[in-house]
Amino acid sequence: MLPTLYIDHLVFRVEDLEPTAKFYRALLGEPTAQGKDFLVYKIGDATLFFTPSARPSAPYNKELPGLNHLALGVHDPADLRKIEDHLNNSGLKHSGIGIDSHGGKEYIWFNDPNGFRLEFYCRPASE
Repeated sequence: MLPTLYIDHLVFRVEDLEPTAKFYRALLGEPTAQGKDFLVYKIGDATLFFTPSARPSAPYNKELPGLNHLALGVHDPADLRKIEDHLNNSGLKHSGIGIDSHGGKEYIWFNDPNGFRLEFYCRPASE
């Protein structure tokens, strides 16, 4: 049996770090660290790294094998509404608040400049 695990870090390879940095600054604020060839954010205990790809690739398609999306969670529906306001005020296009057809929970989804699907998902703490 494995011990309790957590997500330590995720690494995203991107074609152009500049629009990625601009997008994530609008979304999450200032990065934890940034250099010529990297961008770092902390989300809870997890670290997100963005680094340039060694070569161009086909446009990202979340329906092909690989990562479909990254969901960041909140426990309070009011927090999801604050996130929606933040996205609107930052000029970031998004789905608006919807209801997950599988779990019946509220969410907002959107894509970053690389086509990576991101989601804010509300799972009330009482569940």
